[in-house]
Order: sequence, then structure tokens, then C-alpha cells
Amino acid sequence: MDIFAAIDIYNGEAVRLFQGDYQRMTVYGKDPVAVAKSLKEKGATHLHIVDLDGAKDGTLAHFDTIAEIVKIGGIFVQVGGGIRDEERILRYLELGVNRVVLGTAAATNQPFLKEMLKKYGEKIAVSVDVKDGMVAIRGWKEMTNTDGIDFCKELSAIGVQTVIYTDISKDGMLEGTNMEVYEELSKIEGLNVIASGGISFILELMQLKEFVSAAIVGKALYTGAIKLEEAMQLI
Repeated sequence: MDIFAAIDIYNGEAVRLFQGDYQRMTVYGKDPVAVAKSLKEKGATHLHIVDLDGAKDGTLAHFDTIAEIVKIGGIFVQVGGGIRDEERILRYLELGVNRVVLGTAAATNQPFLKEMLKKYGEKIAVSVDVKDGMVAIRGWKEMTNTDGIDFCKELSAIGVQTVIYTDISKDGMLEGTNMEVYEELSKIEGLNVIASGGISFILELMQLKEFVSAAIVGKALYTGAIKLEEAMQLI
């Protein structure tokens, strides 16, 4: 199982949200590039970067910062947040990003998703952000009537290889992740699931290995609840 260290960028800073609430935000680094370098020094092999400004308003707010992170080299980088057209996908891929993550675009425009899958295959992942079992879009600000697990099944059926499933209610809480939903998602044949939201303990990572291909760890790394060096050795 791969471990993705999370870097969420907002107003040029590395931050973490509490249950996806932009009004409840903690800044963990003034310089996201320095944060990325520090994570690599601690053993990080994968980074999950989210442009929170982009997720919220669709802008390409932190392209230059992400470019500097990619230049660090020697690390797998996936990027999400406001990626809603092919031009943006191409810009990130040409930059050297290994995988781009579609969220709102995947949930609201399936023909577009299918076209991007046909062109870019495994370089496209879909972020499935769920609150009370239902998919949320537009930076977690708008709820749909789509069931999260059913949506993952639909995505797998049309050729999506990787989904990032986040239980918003767990995100930033440091109270543990939704282990039951990942056990359920593991039954979807051929779908690589990346667990995200609330992962707080080394033991959880050991349990998640049974169900998912990767896990995203954010706040627990920044608070020291999970030490990256230790996690990398165990996983």
C-alpha cells in the first residue's frame, strides 16, 4: 500500500481544513514547496496536492507552486482541485504531474470523463467526496443525490481505475477513518481505492492495507499523530 502525504494549498499556504470547512482552517506551512521537501526528506514517495482555491472557484491559483514541487523530483505527484477541462489536465501532465484528480467534472459531466479516460487512461483519477453517504462537489460546498458507493461502481464500469474516497465527516477530525466503507469498496472488482479522511493512527494504516491500494495522510502527519518515517517502514 502506498502512502500519500497530503498538501492542501490555500492562499499560497499549506493548510488543513476541518470537515472541509474553509472557515475552520489551520496553516501548517507558509511555503508549500518547503513542506514538500521536508516530507520527501522524511521518506515520502507520494504526494497528494489539492489546490483548494481551484476547488472552490475553478481558478488555476497555484500552478507555479505545484510546478516547483514537481521539480523536486523523485516523488509521485497527483494533483486535484478545480480541474474541469482538458486544457488544465494537459498543463498539469506536461508539467510532470503523474496523475490528475477530477472531482466536480467527473460527477457532473460523464461524457467529458469518458473522453478523458479514453485519452489519458490511468493518469486520470476521480475524487469521490462523500458526506452522509452522498457525493459532494464544488469544493465540498454542494451536495448531490448520488450515493457514494453506487457512484464508485459506476466509475469502475466506465473504466476509471483509481478513486480517492473521502468521508468528509471524518476529515481533519483525528478520530479515525471510515473503515467500514473501505471494506465495502474493496468488493468492487478492478477498482483501486485510495482512502482519505480522518486517518489518525498507524494501526489504521495496517488495517487499511487489506482493503485499499493507497492511503492519504494529512493532519495526522502535521500534528505528529503519525510519524511518516515509522509509517513508511511498517507499510
